[in-house]
Amino acid sequence: MKDYRTYFREDTIAAVITPPGTGGVAIVRVSGKNAKEIVKKVFSKDPFSMPSHTVTFGKIKSPIDQSVIDEGLCLYMKGPNSFTGEDVIELQFHGNNLIAKKVVEALIVSGATAAYPGEFSFRAYRMGKIDLLQAKAIQEMIGARNEKSLKAAQVHLEGKLSKHLIEIKKALLESAAILDAWVDFPEEGLEFMSFEEMIEALEKEKDKIEYLINSFRTGQILFEGATICLIGEPNVGKSSLMNALLGKSRAIVTPIAGTTRDIIEDDLRLFDLTVRLKDTAGIREASEEIEQEGIKLSLKAIDEADLVLFIKEASKDSTPKEKEILAYLDPSKTVYIANKIDQQEPLSDHHLQTHFVSAKYETGIDDLKQVIYRRLVSKELEGKEDLIIMDASQKEVLKKIYDLLDLVIMGLKEGNSPEFIVMDLKEVLKLLASLVGIDVTEDVLTALFSKFCVGK
Repeated sequence: MKDYRTYFREDTIAAVITPPGTGGVAIVRVSGKNAKEIVKKVFSKDPFSMPSHTVTFGKIKSPIDQSVIDEGLCLYMKGPNSFTGEDVIELQFHGNNLIAKKVVEALIVSGATAAYPGEFSFRAYRMGKIDLLQAKAIQEMIGARNEKSLKAAQVHLEGKLSKHLIEIKKALLESAAILDAWVDFPEEGLEFMSFEEMIEALEKEKDKIEYLINSFRTGQILFEGATICLIGEPNVGKSSLMNALLGKSRAIVTPIAGTTRDIIEDDLRLFDLTVRLKDTAGIREASEEIEQEGIKLSLKAIDEADLVLFIKEASKDSTPKEKEILAYLDPSKTVYIANKIDQQEPLSDHHLQTHFVSAKYETGIDDLKQVIYRRLVSKELEGKEDLIIMDASQKEVLKKIYDLLDLVIMGLKEGNSPEFIVMDLKEVLKLLASLVGIDVTEDVLTALFSKFCVGK
């Protein structure tokens, strides 16, 4: 359904910017050209006679009957030295939803308008305080689930990803200018660089785009967390392994085959990542309807997982069903585990990359955690959070840019006319500009900022 609200309005807006609920402090933010006049109607003292960015204590009153709503602090930040770039005032008072509601209502009666979701951030973008990537980074920071995703969001907010993309854009702009010159002055023999040199320069920038595209999987794992699925035949120790990884008894462990009928889930803190472990029903030929349904869920979990832990018994040959499961699995997202090494000597016919453990005695579990972590987080991206993308729409734009650069390079290699090649390169420049928020349509901006929480 189309959102018909417009963020391009001049109203002075107000909203609660702290989470709902009971707490020590709640904050209401007001932003816009009439912020001072509106707040004067509800605050008992004049905070605007003092320098910007100073705090005044007073009472917050109803503009209708002058009754006291609460007492608290008034912080005045004169534009453009504020988050939105406009005059911004924040009222801080006791953290109670009812009080917060009354304060917002008092401001609206005094002339303010209720802010849309993300409207404060939109005004910061519109006033040039942040670009589009930095605006998205605010949401990434709010939703960060671990230290790594928080670090990535912070460096995005600092503008490092924006700077990197702008540098790519500048390099491509130089190539586009040269191609334009070749189109406009074909008889002049202009030799700013050879075709070979231009191809080399474009390949270099294309590699940078490819790196960002490839970073998306890691970015998603950092931001949203990873899903890990434990798969194998009944009684190979999947539930025991889940308990060993979690460090607690979460799944029921018995010698009876087919104990796990449904998917059992729990969160695992894996160093600086949050992952979701899923213990699934053992996959075998089952006649019982409930177990059959559990096996169907197991197969679905395999397809949806970021990583699959395939478990078998270390001292036994692979069964026909295990071979069938192995054929179904994607090797690029599978960790092979031989369990129960405490019972008998392991056989030698295991997969080359098999990791040997005893879930019962937690032998090899720490090493297995390291293996899982490394499979989830690319070693090449370690410590490079400023060059990790976490947004699916950014990945799609980068993929279009990559494909267009491929066409440009192919056109140069095939000796196509520069006037056709430069059209694709100019489209690349437009797409790069859209990533950082240049020449973006109102509909796109509304769709983006409406996903923010109210008060941001």
